[in-house]
Amino acid sequence: MALRSTWKSIAAVVLVSGLVLSGCSKESTGSSSGGSSNEGGRGPITYAMGKVDSEKLQHVIEKWNSVHPDEKVTFKELAGEADDQRDSLVQTLQAGRDDIDVMALDVVWTAEFAANQWLAPLEGDLAVDTSGLLQSTVASGTYNNKLYALPQNTNGQLLYRNTEVMPESPQTFQELVDSCSKAKDAKQECLTLQLKQYEGLTVNTIGFMEGWGGKVLDDSGKPVVDSENSKAGLKALVDAYTAGNISKDSTSTTEEETAQAFTEGKTAYAINWPYMFDLAGKDPSKVKDKFEVQPLVGKDGVGVSTLGGFNNGINVNSKHKATAKDFIEFVINEENQTYFAENSFPPVLASVYDDQALIEKYPYFPALKQSLENAVPRPASPFYPKISKAIQDNAYAALTAGKSVDDATKDMKAAIEAAK
Repeated sequence: MALRSTWKSIAAVVLVSGLVLSGCSKESTGSSSGGSSNEGGRGPITYAMGKVDSEKLQHVIEKWNSVHPDEKVTFKELAGEADDQRDSLVQTLQAGRDDIDVMALDVVWTAEFAANQWLAPLEGDLAVDTSGLLQSTVASGTYNNKLYALPQNTNGQLLYRNTEVMPESPQTFQELVDSCSKAKDAKQECLTLQLKQYEGLTVNTIGFMEGWGGKVLDDSGKPVVDSENSKAGLKALVDAYTAGNISKDSTSTTEEETAQAFTEGKTAYAINWPYMFDLAGKDPSKVKDKFEVQPLVGKDGVGVSTLGGFNNGINVNSKHKATAKDFIEFVINEENQTYFAENSFPPVLASVYDDQALIEKYPYFPALKQSLENAVPRPASPFYPKISKAIQDNAYAALTAGKSVDDATKDMKAAIEAAK
């Protein structure tokens, strides 16, 4: 799901009818019909993923096909936009079709697809070993305590710091706020992040709530955005914005504008995804060789990022589930996950982040690993788009329209309850 499927959060999606899967697909080698028999659930399969970053998976598919001539994978490319991808998959699954065997699901779709019984649970003959994966990513593929999709790639936010203006790294959010006078002296904004009314605002609101010990939903799925800890997190966000410690431009800012502000030397701190590291480190960036990254900061230490990325789910109607299971496991082997890391596609295999050769090439890896280890999935609910809208509407009103945090969280909770 992504405004930028590799490095950024996605926009909340709304069902748009009339899109057909075949209209936005293209094939690589292999075919989902013919070839090997269906005996034992084995045979050729079709894998579907959105256009953005699909070349990474085509590389993996080519490697698979070279050693599995009787179980080749056909690549079916979906549209570039998240809502169009989802609509195409929903049409296929609602119709009970089996022309897609494995699908790349934005992390926020997994609960919805699982709740609708469109995914084969990864248990019994389909059970997979997740012990080597970042456990926060495994949680994103889990619904009602059952694994329905295997993580493929992930994403976590980082705190970027202009070291000329801010030589010391803050260890808590209060330390960050206390350092904002230095930004003022340098005639810069202190902190810029995405508070425009879109999915980015949901991501950052959840991050502040979780960073202060709160949640959106409890383990039973009950909304708890009005808990004291959740309110404290939202209050910290609103207070920092009101005081000017968060740039006023943030309420009209997406990831692109955040990157522009930081690389042009207009903000001392920025919260963004790892893709910004490359932008900041090369010409014409004004902070080239003058910035560092670290995990987000919260109330008492390391903060909480929400997760991006994709999970691979198996169509419950697939006739070749055994092959599908082997393929999604193949995607997360060390060689393929290292390839992802080398191509700006954050891996889910934890050991890759400890590879010293990769750390030398990508100095942000240790910070990203720590961010991912402390990250949380967005609420696992089949009603996620409505939950996201409830968060956006009320957080934005608290930031820009003087709505009290108490009223914002009260109305947020009511809207989430009404969404079910």
